[in-house]
Amino acid sequence: MKAKVAILAALGLLACTGSTQAQTRTASTENAAPAIAFRPFFLATFQSFAAQETFQQAFGSATQPFFGGGLDLSFRHGIFVDLTASRYSATGQRAFVFDGQVYRLGIPLTAREIPVEASCGYRFAAWHRIRPYAGAGVGLYNYTETSNFSTYGENVDVRHAGYLVLGGAEVRVSSWVAVAVDVQWTHVPGILGSRGLSQGIGSGGAERDLGGIAPRVRVIIGQ
Repeated sequence: MKAKVAILAALGLLACTGSTQAQTRTASTENAAPAIAFRPFFLATFQSFAAQETFQQAFGSATQPFFGGGLDLSFRHGIFVDLTASRYSATGQRAFVFDGQVYRLGIPLTAREIPVEASCGYRFAAWHRIRPYAGAGVGLYNYTETSNFSTYGENVDVRHAGYLVLGGAEVRVSSWVAVAVDVQWTHVPGILGSRGLSQGIGSGGAERDLGGIAPRVRVIIGQ
């Protein structure tokens, strides 16, 4: 009986010692990390626009690619701030709505959008090199529409604020490179729905949201 008690006591002591050492290593790793890391990244995303019918009729698809980059400010204990700029451009044709029917005019139309976004969030504890995160933020969205045969007032050049939420996970592929995959939802009112094709489409006669849902992939440089 005494031998069993001695063995259990020894095992308990070893377990406590191992736990203490693991906690010490974790604390040492956190303390060794810089208070803030500046990590540039490249961005590719495919946004499914909330104004589905407007983009489908004018550009042939409601899902469009954005490319860009930015800077991730990563703080030691999980908080992060991301600054992102991207760009989208597509060529389609002008159209109008009459009596609920969409008519394409065959006039070339070029649309461009440049979002500049800032988000803040939290990275949770890593699990096998995978670190989930979530965040929210705001953005400034510049949207233009131009065509060669437009009359006064047909071209569009509008800037408006919007907001976003996002969630995903970052995977460490090497000591200096990580890949982040997430989904971002944006809401951008005040640009669409007041004129043009979007004015006559959608519930209530207009598709007013330039935002949408976008799967994103980022290649991040830094620890």
